[in-house]
Amino acid sequence: MKKVILVTGASSGIGKATALQLISEGHIVYGLARRVEKMQDLVTAGGFAIAMDVTQHEQIEEGIQKIIATHQRIDVLVNNAGFAIWGAVEDTSYEDAKRQFEVNIFGLAEITKAVLPVMRKHKSGKIINISSIGGKIYSPLGAWYHATKHALEGWSDCLRLEVSPFGIDVVIVEPGAIKTEFGDVLNENFSKSDKGAYSELAQLMIKVTADTYSKGNFSHPNVIATVISKAIKSSKPKTRYAAGKMAGQTLFFRKWFSDRMFDKAIVRMIKNVSN
Repeated sequence: MKKVILVTGASSGIGKATALQLISEGHIVYGLARRVEKMQDLVTAGGFAIAMDVTQHEQIEEGIQKIIATHQRIDVLVNNAGFAIWGAVEDTSYEDAKRQFEVNIFGLAEITKAVLPVMRKHKSGKIINISSIGGKIYSPLGAWYHATKHALEGWSDCLRLEVSPFGIDVVIVEPGAIKTEFGDVLNENFSKSDKGAYSELAQLMIKVTADTYSKGNFSHPNVIATVISKAIKSSKPKTRYAAGKMAGQTLFFRKWFSDRMFDKAIVRMIKNVSN
């Protein structure tokens, strides 16, 4: 059955791969992103593209109402839009930290709230939130990014309980290392701490990131697109899916290691890569 599906952050990476796969499967897919010019391949493939900044409430309301007016329903929302700032807590400005939460949590919440009324009306729907293994683990210089992903995990769990009586599923997807723009942006952001007390740590983390995203140490975004498609097709999807390079292994260690043991493992990994 054709579903009306919205994918935020569809201008690149996981969002674009997901939108293209769902279009190929015959669904009615809307890509939502600020860079609408980067979504023309979705239109060529048979989908739709709408310029939307998830932090702009008027854009959200206008875009969602336009889609509902056209199709009278929204079956699936894939909340993929997000970004990461990196740097020591001490070096990160209030404005940067606030922006991190505005996009990764508050904007995500607003577009979710916008689609819930029509899903409740039809007593069906799926909200798929793209978290990260970073929502379960932590790393140096990633406090604000990890904070948003940890928040998204808990937020999604609460939402799942609230909307379940209306026939709406909430699914969390936790990608591992995926080849997207994320790695490039991550290294650029370490520059916030490239001077001062945390400069040595910043340089080490740049090396760790380069190693992680080197050939063979990441998965293609299509891996996550396939998982999202699976969740959409399932009549009873899992509450969480972990996929991509290092996802399962990392989450296994985090589950069974104590905090101190996990701290030591991270420090050891950083030292091994830097040598």
